[in-house]
Amino acid sequence: MPSCCSPGSYVEVFGARQARRDARRYRKKGLDRTAQLMVEKVGDAEDAAVLEVGGGVGAIGLELLRSGASHAINVELSPEYDAEAWALAREAHVEERVERRTGDFARDGVPPADIVAMHRVVCCYPDYEELLGAASDHARHVLVFSFPRETWWWRLGVRAMNAFMRLRRSGFRAYVHPIAKLLAVPEQHGLSLDFDHEGRVWRMAVFRRTRPGPGYAHIPPG
Repeated sequence: MPSCCSPGSYVEVFGARQARRDARRYRKKGLDRTAQLMVEKVGDAEDAAVLEVGGGVGAIGLELLRSGASHAINVELSPEYDAEAWALAREAHVEERVERRTGDFARDGVPPADIVAMHRVVCCYPDYEELLGAASDHARHVLVFSFPRETWWWRLGVRAMNAFMRLRRSGFRAYVHPIAKLLAVPEQHGLSLDFDHEGRVWRMAVFRRTRPGPGYAHIPPG
């Protein structure tokens, strides 16, 4: 899978300042509404290995560790989240059960996990089929991810944001992908839709494995 998003352009948007904001918000309010629902709908996380893709400060992984998960790997294109993420892990007394990697989870030898989570990640990648295909193949049991609602005002906002990024000569772009096509990808990789929820701003879906996918057997276990 080619890298879908330039690390340099990603850091322009998701840098140290954003990391501090996210950590401060999590300390004060916990998970946002969509992320909390994602954790709840995953179900039993006891002894599960978690892979959080583009997880920022790793908040979903921390909550799943509190729910009994054994280990959480967070893979980020931006290294700027690490300091805040490690501080949160130490505060939660789970730093020995957390691993952080910088890079492309699909290319850098990241092992599969029982639970794969991606919150507000798909909208930052142009090639949703490859991203979701890789995430599906990494999921031994559950894939949960969120994405923008397919509305006119989301599309208008994304167009305005991308125009601003072009003026700044930034390579970062955001996307509103067709929801029907997003939901079709995990099905093609051996997962079945278990839960689908549309909130006021974000939509999320939970898929569970029912059969091996085309790339599933080729990912070595951790």
